[in-house]
Amino acid sequence: MQSQSELSEDQLMKKVAWRLMPLLIVMFLVSFIDRQNVGFAKLDMVHALHMSEAAYGLGASLFFIGYLLFEIPSTLALHKYGARVWLARIMFTWGAVTILLGFTSSLPMFYVLRFMLGVAEAGFYPGVIYYLTLWFPQIYRTRVLGVFTLGSALANMLGALVGGLLLNLNGTLGLAGWQWVFIATGAPAILLTLIVMVYLPGSIDEAKFLSAAQKTKLNDMMRRDAPANATHGNPLAALWDVRVLLFAATYMLMSTSLYGVTYWLPTLVKGFGVSSTINGLLNMMPWGLAVLLLLWLPGKLRHDRVVYKAIAAIGLLGLVCFASSALLDSNVLRFGALVVGGACITLLYPCFWSLPPKFFQGARAAASVAAINSIGNLGGFFGQNLMPYVGKVTQSNVTPMLVPAACLAVLGVGGLVAVSWQRKRDLASEDGLQRAVAVQEDGSEDPGAGIDQMLDLHPDHMHMPQQK
Repeated sequence: MQSQSELSEDQLMKKVAWRLMPLLIVMFLVSFIDRQNVGFAKLDMVHALHMSEAAYGLGASLFFIGYLLFEIPSTLALHKYGARVWLARIMFTWGAVTILLGFTSSLPMFYVLRFMLGVAEAGFYPGVIYYLTLWFPQIYRTRVLGVFTLGSALANMLGALVGGLLLNLNGTLGLAGWQWVFIATGAPAILLTLIVMVYLPGSIDEAKFLSAAQKTKLNDMMRRDAPANATHGNPLAALWDVRVLLFAATYMLMSTSLYGVTYWLPTLVKGFGVSSTINGLLNMMPWGLAVLLLLWLPGKLRHDRVVYKAIAAIGLLGLVCFASSALLDSNVLRFGALVVGGACITLLYPCFWSLPPKFFQGARAAASVAAINSIGNLGGFFGQNLMPYVGKVTQSNVTPMLVPAACLAVLGVGGLVAVSWQRKRDLASEDGLQRAVAVQEDGSEDPGAGIDQMLDLHPDHMHMPQQK
């Protein structure tokens, strides 16, 4: 019988995943519900506080400005002080500000609190992404990120249900339904703070659930996986790194799509003439489908070219779905297209986040992931302003879905370009391998060195079985 200290690499990764991922998924779920709640609160809050759709949309989007300004400093603080302490701090402050939103009495107060919420939550998502890169080698990363993304899909699904039900609490304890939306979704973040402090290990060496031999083995796996072309150095240099800016632009398109859809979908479904509860149930469906697909797809994406192909296919399918939702006459067909389109957006996230850690290490990695996330999250600002603007200009609740359609069109084409680029890299590596083997057959001196060098460049080398 195999002892715990003799676990294979796959078994060790499963042990780490079962210990870390449930809590991280719950944290992400609570985080995303706190971002989604503003879409449901809007259904009553706009009229209660005499706001216009445009003014409310601007206030909701100020979250992303605060997030942008404090994202990199917060993520660097996580790198310095450790994930456990800093993630607990983030959760406590964003929970407190969310509860305060439930007592908003004016438009200026709403603006200030939404900005403060962005400041409070800054660093959470990139911090967790960076944290996961310290525990999981590249070959396992897409699957792990897919599991982590379950948090957002579950949050969009459960948040839709909870948001609709909370609106029906209007008048309970003298509070309006929109107030209950903020109070009830902010409280879990505060409750999770103590759990994070007690349960989340700061690093591999601090992990009490691993034996000394398992820690050594995991550290060896991480050192072996460290990419040779990764960039170290000044973390703030990430702000002008062309690779970071390209990743950020890609992520911005994803964020514009996701936050635009989650913000506007309750408004669109309300136009079907349904109750708040039915609205919530219908809003669950795109994200419920996303949960099922996230359990299946990411584990299939182990190689870069396959990831790029998936991005291209998902982006183009999403384009077709959202364009159809704006053009179809039947509400049933329109909503069916939106269900598939919403799931497509969610599936892009694990594909995307498996790529940036290949290029950066250490504090530079933390800063780069933070820069990508903070700049890219401006898409949330654009999405929550573009959707009501397009709706106002066209006098329609369905035409705003052309915004995510346009974003996914660009992502789909970009994925096709990346597939072509990766194919050329793979062919170049294969040519190098053939030349190295030819040298060996000629009997030239030390041919093994050339072969080893080519293997290091080959994209599948890390997935080849290691000799014992």
